[in-house]
Amino acid sequence: MRIGFGYDVHRLTEQHRLILGGVEIPHSRGLLGHSDADVLVHSIMDAMLGALSLGDIGKHFPDTDGQYKDINSMLLLSRVKEIIEAEGYEMGNLDCTVCAQKPKLLPYIETMRQNLAEVLGTDVKNISVKATTTEKLGFCGREEGISSYAVCLLKQK
Repeated sequence: MRIGFGYDVHRLTEQHRLILGGVEIPHSRGLLGHSDADVLVHSIMDAMLGALSLGDIGKHFPDTDGQYKDINSMLLLSRVKEIIEAEGYEMGNLDCTVCAQKPKLLPYIETMRQNLAEVLGTDVKNISVKATTTEKLGFCGREEGISSYAVCLLKQK
């Protein structure tokens, strides 16, 4: 078994959609990034790649490469799953926390879990997604951005 940790953060802007865990969430602002800026999925991919010492998403999907401009992060997650499987591993379980002052994410978490389980080819019971505020502290608390943490356990096939 291998354990990986991932972290990501993106700035909130008025010109973008808010997508987390493959779910478009109604909000006055969205996340800025080269791809769709799905901060949750980005932290998951980094955790998975890190578990096998394969670098990070910037190494595999650089923001200098136009083919990844505005790409759906769930597609990139599918590619990371293929990389992990090629190394002889599969998802054991995943635990994630999204830090956002607003919007409230509880109504969307089950759909996020289902989306992630489907792409990762695992049972939804192996996917945990939680949300928290930062009690109005820091950049998340000031609603300047959203961050996400992820820990995964990969097991050999």
